[in-house]
Amino acid sequence: MKHAETVCTRCIMDSNVPNITFDAQGVCNYCTDYLEQCGHVFIDNDGKKEAKLQALVDKVKKAGAGKKYDCIIGVSGGVDSSWVLVRAIELGLRPLAVHMDNGWNSELAQHNISTLVQRLGVDLHTHVIDWQEYRKLMQSFFDADVIDVELLYDNAAVAVNYREAAKYGISYILAGTNSATEGMRMPEGWNWNKYDKQNIKSIAKKFGKMRIRTFPAIGTIDFFKFRFVRGIRWTSILDLMPYNKADVLRQLQESYGYKPYPYKHYESIFTRFYQAYILPNKFGVDKRMLHLGTLVASGQMTREHALADLAKSPYPDPVQMKEDYHYFLKKMGWTEAQLQAYIARPAIAHDAYSSERGLWNLCERTFNALRGKSAPVPKKAAAQ
Repeated sequence: MKHAETVCTRCIMDSNVPNITFDAQGVCNYCTDYLEQCGHVFIDNDGKKEAKLQALVDKVKKAGAGKKYDCIIGVSGGVDSSWVLVRAIELGLRPLAVHMDNGWNSELAQHNISTLVQRLGVDLHTHVIDWQEYRKLMQSFFDADVIDVELLYDNAAVAVNYREAAKYGISYILAGTNSATEGMRMPEGWNWNKYDKQNIKSIAKKFGKMRIRTFPAIGTIDFFKFRFVRGIRWTSILDLMPYNKADVLRQLQESYGYKPYPYKHYESIFTRFYQAYILPNKFGVDKRMLHLGTLVASGQMTREHALADLAKSPYPDPVQMKEDYHYFLKKMGWTEAQLQAYIARPAIAHDAYSSERGLWNLCERTFNALRGKSAPVPKKAAAQ
């Protein structure tokens, strides 16, 4: 990572971030835009959150009347999705928990999911990805040198949630996505559109010489069919209730034996290695800046605490880093030389390959024009 010359005086986003600007007080456009767009969500000035939450619960119950389940909740083992599951039960809902297993789950994630669903008495559907096909897809993404290798997991997880909802005739997917901890805009070039099935197929065909057989991909047209033909809504229910991550984590630990992770999304061994090693070393990106910066801007963490965390290694435990490094090599069938050659190659933009970017933008503009507001598009299956 390059040394930043300028750091936002309000959050911790710095001058290494693409398209960042600072005002006369040294405040960046990222946290300014975030507070303008999301401040009303986590600051309940009008006192209407509770009523809005109850209205949603009533709609979910009505739509699910007479069915085995009334909502889908995708669970990763992380704090956000775990809390959605807890609150859903407390609110009297009948969720089906859905987990997408891509072969990279940490033992902590498995423990957290298993313990939670057992204690809550919730049914769990786990979709296990065909590892050989998934490994080939991952290899194709590495060979393509694109930044968002996690597009594969995120796309499949969203697809599995929608498919399970369609299977049971469920109208609501209650997601862990939320404004309080992940509402700040993702910098351009740090990820890719999570509904770009064509990008996945194009990269797989070019570098893996393969056609997708079992991978549950979802594209732009698929999404709009699920949303507007089948009427399945992806809802950020945490935005309708008070949500302080530190308080929630304590409650999960005390009541459900939840075991925490050092940073966001570290419940997956690959995501941990990707965010803590691959992104900083190959792409010069440290996503902790965005995750911690959002917590600072929303008032859930002090700026000093966030800067101190950011100054630490993305791998707080060097032993774990070594273990993850060698686990990655073994699971992918790589040598150290192959990994270092990959890290040394220049990055290639996702749209250097075939993509649905134009189609997605067209559909989104059309929807916005017809409805006069932003499309209710889920950010991610498990957050940023």
